[in-house]
Amino acid sequence: MEKAMVLFVDDDEIMLRSLERGLFDEPYDKRFAKSGAEAVGILQREDVHVIVTDMRMPGMDGLELLKTVKETYPRIVSVVLSGFAPTADLMSPVHQVEVFRFVCKSLKLEEHLKPAIRQGINRYNLQSEHADALVELGGVGVAKDLKND
Repeated sequence: MEKAMVLFVDDDEIMLRSLERGLFDEPYDKRFAKSGAEAVGILQREDVHVIVTDMRMPGMDGLELLKTVKETYPRIVSVVLSGFAPTADLMSPVHQVEVFRFVCKSLKLEEHLKPAIRQGINRYNLQSEHADALVELGGVGVAKDLKND
């Protein structure tokens, strides 16, 4: 099985550097983007398994980015990392893009973000195995959609 790739998106460079330092020992490859547009470029070039994004960013915000991810790369697992507590106004649109986990930036990486990413990678791998099994059983059209081909 290939090594998992996690993409982190936040317009706050200090936050990105903090994530890079805090997650250096995690057993997956990491990419960092300072904007939604930069993230889309990485998604076009890399095989991303999990995307961790802030919601409030200039230009393409996190919701717009996650809509693009859901439409173009439906197998990618989405995690929101926000400086704001989840409110009804925020969570309603977030449910539309099927966010796997919502983590507040103020929470400890070790207790909240790291497990969310690991669970997201596991979910991605299970979806891949499911798609492969469908191909073997002859459900090629459905499996092709699941595999993002």
